[in-house]
Amino acid sequence: MEGLLTYWYLLPISIIIATIAMSSGIGGAVFFSPLFLLLLALEPAVAIGAALITEFFGFSSGVYAYSKARLIDYKLGINLLLFSIPPAIIGSLVADYFDPDILKTIFASGIIFIGWQLFAAYRQEEKEKNDQSIKMEFQENFESSLTDRGGNVYRYTVCNKPMGRFFALVGGFFLGMISVGLAELQEYHLVGRCRVPSRVAVATSVFVVVITVLVASVGHITHFVTQADPSKLQTVFKVVIFTVPGVVLGGQLGPLLQKRINPDVMKISISVLFVLIGLFLLGTLIF
Repeated sequence: MEGLLTYWYLLPISIIIATIAMSSGIGGAVFFSPLFLLLLALEPAVAIGAALITEFFGFSSGVYAYSKARLIDYKLGINLLLFSIPPAIIGSLVADYFDPDILKTIFASGIIFIGWQLFAAYRQEEKEKNDQSIKMEFQENFESSLTDRGGNVYRYTVCNKPMGRFFALVGGFFLGMISVGLAELQEYHLVGRCRVPSRVAVATSVFVVVITVLVASVGHITHFVTQADPSKLQTVFKVVIFTVPGVVLGGQLGPLLQKRINPDVMKISISVLFVLIGLFLLGTLIF
């Protein structure tokens, strides 16, 4: 096959993207979609096919790493999946009836707002750190407890569960339509609103996203593989032979990176990253 090494540079880029995505819980598609469409100038059908395959392998690798670390709250994850999968399937079926630019504009604006709210929640948490009554409340009143592989104990309560299910529903719908949204909304609810420990929130979010992506994208991938002409399939192959190994490696590096980052630094980083991603998405629509 000619030009097999055309996209060799996607290997290091994919490692970096997957490492960031897995350490923060942000969907990798938010990076890969603009990369494939704008920088590589791939046709939308080719870009979507390559992005779906890449994202699935990357998140699967991340789930395996977080599973080994025993950081996934499966009970919470399954509860959220009940609300994220149906709208994701619906979103994938009706995607062609909506203007993707309008949806991306809504999502980009929303994620900038979420980034600011996460930072505001962090500032409020910092103010309350010296309040002994609040400290005692979090230590004594909690609904869930999880012990990771290293023996660290995480105690937390998932607040406002109806709101969390609503975010899963909306995020699933956006995921089915434009490949992003679910991880970001869950990050906001679990970390920003409920103060679930970042490591548990990210690990559980990665688990929910990979299952939702798998179910929602089966139709997309099947249609693409059966309907696309051979030249498009060859292009996807040339892309994924570098992106898949990259995201698999990044999926293992992300949890290791998160383990070494201070939780407060992680919260600030996520909030800043959300704002930057939102601005980047808006920029791709303007230019």
